Amino acid sequence: MEVLQQNVKNIKIPTQLDKVYKDECVYSFDNPETDTGLYVSLTSFIGLGKDHVERHFLRTQEAVYLHLRRERHEVSSPPQGDGPEKKITRLAIGVEGGFDPESGAKKFEFEDFYEIIVLPGFVAIDWPNENLPEVVKLSVQALLDLPSASKLAELEALSGTWDGESRQVSKHAHNLLQLDNGKKIPPTGWKCEKCDKTENLWLNLSDGSVLCGRKFFDGSGGNNHAAEHYNASKCPLAVKLGTITKDGKADVFSYSEDDMVEDPLLAQHLQHWGINISDLEKTEKSMVELELELNQKTNEWSMLCESHGSLKPIYGPGFTGMQNMGNSCYLNSLMQVLFRIPDFIKRYYEGSDGIFQQPTSDPAEDFSIQMAKLGVGLLSGKYSVPPPAGSPVDADPPGITPLMFKTLIGKGHPEFSTKKQQDVQEFLLHILTLLERYNKDKVNPGECFKFEVEERFQCGQSKKVKYLTRSEVCLGLNIPMEAAVNKEEVAAYEARKQELEVQGKKPDPESIVRPKINFHSCIESFVQSEVINNFFSSAVNGNVTARKTTRLATFPDYLAIQLKKFTLKEDWVPIKLDVLIDMPDVIDISTLRGSGIQPAEELLPELEVPPPAPKFDEAVLVQLQEMGFPAESCKRALYQTGNSGIEAATAWLMEHITDSDFSHPFVLPGTESCASAFIPDPEALQNIILMGFTAELAAKALKNTDNNVQRAMDWIFSHADDMETDESVASANPNSQPKFRDGNSKYKLIAFISHMGTSASMGHYVAHILKDGQWVIFNDSKVALSENPPKDLGYLYVYERL
Repeated sequence: MEVLQQNVKNIKIPTQLDKVYKDECVYSFDNPETDTGLYVSLTSFIGLGKDHVERHFLRTQEAVYLHLRRERHEVSSPPQGDGPEKKITRLAIGVEGGFDPESGAKKFEFEDFYEIIVLPGFVAIDWPNENLPEVVKLSVQALLDLPSASKLAELEALSGTWDGESRQVSKHAHNLLQLDNGKKIPPTGWKCEKCDKTENLWLNLSDGSVLCGRKFFDGSGGNNHAAEHYNASKCPLAVKLGTITKDGKADVFSYSEDDMVEDPLLAQHLQHWGINISDLEKTEKSMVELELELNQKTNEWSMLCESHGSLKPIYGPGFTGMQNMGNSCYLNSLMQVLFRIPDFIKRYYEGSDGIFQQPTSDPAEDFSIQMAKLGVGLLSGKYSVPPPAGSPVDADPPGITPLMFKTLIGKGHPEFSTKKQQDVQEFLLHILTLLERYNKDKVNPGECFKFEVEERFQCGQSKKVKYLTRSEVCLGLNIPMEAAVNKEEVAAYEARKQELEVQGKKPDPESIVRPKINFHSCIESFVQSEVINNFFSSAVNGNVTARKTTRLATFPDYLAIQLKKFTLKEDWVPIKLDVLIDMPDVIDISTLRGSGIQPAEELLPELEVPPPAPKFDEAVLVQLQEMGFPAESCKRALYQTGNSGIEAATAWLMEHITDSDFSHPFVLPGTESCASAFIPDPEALQNIILMGFTAELAAKALKNTDNNVQRAMDWIFSHADDMETDESVASANPNSQPKFRDGNSKYKLIAFISHMGTSASMGHYVAHILKDGQWVIFNDSKVALSENPPKDLGYLYVYERL
């Protein structure tokens, strides 16, 4: 007790304003259930694993800790037949009503043990203990009573976001126009007003039309009459008949917002059409239930997860799984892949001890610590051990739960700060942006992905050329469906499927015939030249037709390839292309090598006077943005179609939606500056300048926040001591060019990430990684030897240079 008395003056009592890290070590994935438990400082309230306590003490002199240790004990399961099996009703993992990864697993209860530990020497004092100083008792009790920092972060992420079912209130709900046209909707016997469909019917809440919904990817659903009606009438809200419950819940879709929404006045809106919700019973599947059913009908899930085989679990260094924190599989799969690359291992695993010595005083150090923590967690093997003898053969190892990492990297981001499912390719770009931001004075492991793209423009009149370069980290390839090598088999399957549908049957999932496309066809599509209309040629001082070709000026050490599977159908329905791409184990991309200016070529002269800024049809521009397209994309579409109207612009947008620069700031073709420099959004730049900041600082903030004004303002205030200008930001006198690694054109496949589901905003991701000559599947916490890696069903591939 005497050694405790010597340190009483440094003990603090936490309040609701303090962050209490009592769930997990800030430097490792040790927690109260780890054998050595967790040590929480009674001064800073930071949680530490035993390996880090003494180091923290030597650096900070924080000597008194609450030692938390938790034991779990198995609880007998209730007998079978004790009630109906719980039904999955949400397209989410680990949320109420969603898929429960613990379903069918053993149940446990927990017993907690506490003691006071004083350093040096790890002197232990019992808790509770009446002889303890009052400040110690108050500090410990407050620490136990307050919610943990991780719990508060999770609640903040959930607030106002989609958690698998919760939807945003529609902007039309409180001022919806409803026509007095005399229509009354009967309680049963509904039928589409334009076809014979009697299921998947939607009531338009503005004019009372009853029309069929969209056709699903398997051919079921409707004939798109409800969506066509919106395009003609612009009546925005429709409710799915058969999903309305007595408590006023139903599937409501907003066409203008392009999302499922909440209508808090639904009962009132239905009453307008003579529908009393107290008389209704739910008779049809909700859109979530249909999506689940469709996923179960296709064999994609079982193929990607290798469900048909009996996979052998694997343990040890490099085989640690990651718990799914509610739609975090995109994060889990990508980080597993990145920590197989030597650049990341050297920076954040082999160099982790030096990183852990740093104080957590600024964002760059916090980021490095969490990256190192993740690297040690995944690669050390400490958290990947076989289950105890006698455990069920299907018992999953706990793996690690990178909640602190997810919270930190998502902070301030409109998408990655939520619990929504995300696109793994967009997450790759986000991570590489953070790596560049936080490694300005250190070796950036993300440089291994960086390559330079060369764009060549040739004026159709003068034949003179212009070369531009830009930096990329992922090679996006369109999928040329017309290049399928099994068109006859696909046509025969589609015909059989239609015959079965007439009979009210569905094809066997095992009989699915997908279009097969050779990877080299995707490469050929990439290298094809493109016609650019309204290209401003400085040689003729006017708009001409130009031809654009794209090549790679450099070949990176690691080539990330995205197959652009997510697109829109002609009827605006978002789909994922259900195709097989023959991805070779070894590729040679020498045909993509750019040549630079050739001796016989003559460059277009530099612009002396910029041409006048283009004018856009403001009414059409607003209409396009209301459809959900980015403002810059809409400007590009109007310019390329000569302001010839909504139909021409939308057709252009549909054709170019997968372009890499689709949402980039619009620049008049032919007047682009060096594309290797970042170009800030002009409107966003001006908004920040009007707030009193310099153009240089505004440009730097926009560069670090992907041209997002709100996040840029937050960035400025959080970097008050880091206001030096960034030479990579485009300015009147750019001073530097980014450096790129380069090498030969041959690569070997080392990893790929696959997506299951019909949309990037839902579904599931798994990773397959080549390790020590064998393929391993990383499916969240499950890690096993792969028996049949589905290389032809992947979405994001990583190749290593040979």
